[in-house]
Amino acid sequence: EAIERLAKKGSSLKWGDDFGYDEEKALAEEFDKPFFIYDYPAAVKAFYCKTYRDRPEIAMSVDMLVPRIGEISTGGAREDDKDTLIRRIREMGLKEEDYNWYLDLRRYGTVPHVGFGLGLERLLTWMLDLENIIDAIPFPRTTRRFYP
Repeated sequence: EAIERLAKKGSSLKWGDDFGYDEEKALAEEFDKPFFIYDYPAAVKAFYCKTYRDRPEIAMSVDMLVPRIGEISTGGAREDDKDTLIRRIREMGLKEEDYNWYLDLRRYGTVPHVGFGLGLERLLTWMLDLENIIDAIPFPRTTRRFYP
């Protein structure tokens, strides 16, 4: 549905492409409240995102977008099978040895679990109706300022 909405706005994005900032903002303009986009192509998500058994091309992932800002949160189910993680690492052209620490966490099995990240500054920018995210960051980094 998101791809169809973007196509009506002139986007050439197709299934399998990832959304960028411009696409997220374009979708966010259509709604006056937060909304979710879910079931992304697995190819555009991290190797640790779990996929559906019957549809391995789709990741169990979700993004929350809000008007004016775009994405403020992203999350999804995490892969809990070590062999599947190794396969995904290889499919994505990553070096397995760089992720041994992560694979070790799954060596003796794990429980199914989910996770998410929330952009606090993005949330504050939206909730406080700020014009610029810099106004929501206590110690903003700029090209001239790298440390608080």
